[in-house]
Amino acid sequence: MKITVIGGTGLIGSKLVNSLRNLGHDVLAASPNSGVNTITGEGLDQALENVDVVVDVANSPSFADDEVMKFFKISGTNLIAAEKDAGIKHHIALSVVGTERLQESGYFRAKQVQEDLIKESGIPYTIVHSTQFFEFVGGIVHSSTADHKIVVSPALIQPIASDDVVKAMTDVTINSPKNTTVEIGGPEKIRLNDLVRKYTSIMKNQDEVVTSPAATYFGAPLNDSTLVPNNDAKLGSIRYDEWIANPENQR
Repeated sequence: MKITVIGGTGLIGSKLVNSLRNLGHDVLAASPNSGVNTITGEGLDQALENVDVVVDVANSPSFADDEVMKFFKISGTNLIAAEKDAGIKHHIALSVVGTERLQESGYFRAKQVQEDLIKESGIPYTIVHSTQFFEFVGGIVHSSTADHKIVVSPALIQPIASDDVVKAMTDVTINSPKNTTVEIGGPEKIRLNDLVRKYTSIMKNQDEVVTSPAATYFGAPLNDSTLVPNNDAKLGSIRYDEWIANPENQR
């Protein structure tokens, strides 16, 4: 197949491009760095020429409420219009487990808009809801830190390694459209405060981890079902303890 990966130079995108190329597919890694911009439309028509499948794993450069909404709305609208002109047979997007349950967060409101645009487009699609990546635990810590205290919820989370995300995304990409949302997650559930403590211990972060049921997740309240996938989710095999023990992942 001929495949274009939007956001093809990022964490997931670059690994997905390599995975698909290793299977013999013709893959374009599309990003502003390669002259393809879904906001301005630059290079978009050319990037979709004679393409069978588009995989969108791009993320907003800003998490500010207005900016992230603008990004996903404009990017999604431009991409879908270009796909219709190009006759794309399968649109795949990477989104987040719990998006519909996290609507008090500006980021997740924007992701919901992106998903709605896809569902209403008429283009055959598969939306992949992933739990949070191992690689983003540091981002959670950063966003939850003030005055040398890391205030986090004890809610359950089921994080996943990016390599397991890529395996699942590869499988979705080479198969037929599902015209629905599928979920993926890591092999084990853990309390968010315990996950943060594992991270800070390995990273020798001296800030105090404070557990608070009232703590929000990027502005949204949590309970034990918010960040975990459904029972029929496809689970990865890499466990957080073994992943974080690798010095290459301690950056």
